[in-house]
Amino acid sequence: MKRIGSILLWSAIAAAFIGPGTVTAAASAGASAGTALLWAILFSGVATFTLQEFAGRLAVTTGEDLASVLRTRYPIGFARIASVLLVGGAILLGCAAYEAGNILGGAAGAMLALDLPREAVTVIVALAAGTLLMAGSPQFIARLMAGFVALMGVGFLLVAVSLAPSIGELLTGLVPKPGFADDATSLLAVLALVGTTVVPYNLFLGAALARDQGLDDMRFGLAVSVGIGVLITAAILVVGTALDGAFSFDALGTVLAAEVGVWARTGAGIGLLAAGISSAVTAPLAAALTARGLFGDAEAPAWHARGWRFRGVWGGILLIGLGFGLADIRPAPAILAAQAFNGALLPLVALFLLAAMNDVERLGTRANGLVANAFGLLVMGVASMLGLTALARVIATVSGMALPAPGLMLPAFALIGVFAGRAVTRRALR
Repeated sequence: MKRIGSILLWSAIAAAFIGPGTVTAAASAGASAGTALLWAILFSGVATFTLQEFAGRLAVTTGEDLASVLRTRYPIGFARIASVLLVGGAILLGCAAYEAGNILGGAAGAMLALDLPREAVTVIVALAAGTLLMAGSPQFIARLMAGFVALMGVGFLLVAVSLAPSIGELLTGLVPKPGFADDATSLLAVLALVGTTVVPYNLFLGAALARDQGLDDMRFGLAVSVGIGVLITAAILVVGTALDGAFSFDALGTVLAAEVGVWARTGAGIGLLAAGISSAVTAPLAAALTARGLFGDAEAPAWHARGWRFRGVWGGILLIGLGFGLADIRPAPAILAAQAFNGALLPLVALFLLAAMNDVERLGTRANGLVANAFGLLVMGVASMLGLTALARVIATVSGMALPAPGLMLPAFALIGVFAGRAVTRRALR
């Protein structure tokens, strides 16, 4: 029973990254590139487990969440400013960006099932998320969201199986093609897939959930949850391959109705509404937990789950998402931009986490060993390659500068990430 409870608890992580953003990113990737980007989902799963295991092990060992560890590790000086402004600011901005995508996507998907104005559906999503945040503890919300993940995930898995993709095609998609970065659309799709799965704020949410667990139970629940999440994301990508043209929620509903039946369109709308609500809960919750760890005191009444400061943070993030949802913004581009933004933030958060996991004085025998650091450096290298490449493309577009050849640029950016990760691990071990 303890293992089942751990799976349900850690399903919050899968529920957080399997929302409207994941549907948009994965289905768009399937529509534009077929199954060729399955490797990005596989890497995202490995990276998610690696970083979440780091954050969970840190919390289980120290009894503190990730934000609290960063605050106590860097109490003064420039490092304190960097940890608070860069990491804290990035996470809070990332939560706001995700929340906008969650509410936009949840409302757009729900309109497949609800014959209501967009504004009304948007308010329904925001009110439902706000009610859950007001009424439930983080542990209760985590278990409730497990049902939301199952509701949407089973439907996409059934449709993906009905499309009967060939095994050879799926296996080929697990190997990256060397020239994927030459195409801006493919690069953005990869960055969005990574950004929607390896969610930086989930590291803070996961650390808060893990504090009262045993290490083995934490790892088991996390592994099962991430594995299911990756499988569902891959199924969404396969469903996206059946889309004719660019992704939209309406086009997705049409495909589901054609492949399974008219009822599938309504079912998808209900599932996307549930996924939108679950993701719309986790982003504000993670923002509040992060703000409490960096700026507050968990023992202070104002920072308790029902305290005014804790509620003020998640309420602010929720209102930002509601504002974007009520504005006349197309959901798909906004969601993809949010995923890409978070993908670019990932190297920064991973760097701070890698440094904390090599603090032998704090973690003792549970500090990172050679294998754990190897996986951490792999994640740093690939995340830096994707994030810095996306940033370089933005700079080149604005300034008119020409980019170096991808064969030179991508390895260089990957090495920057690896060397930065290696530098912080060596510094931590001194």
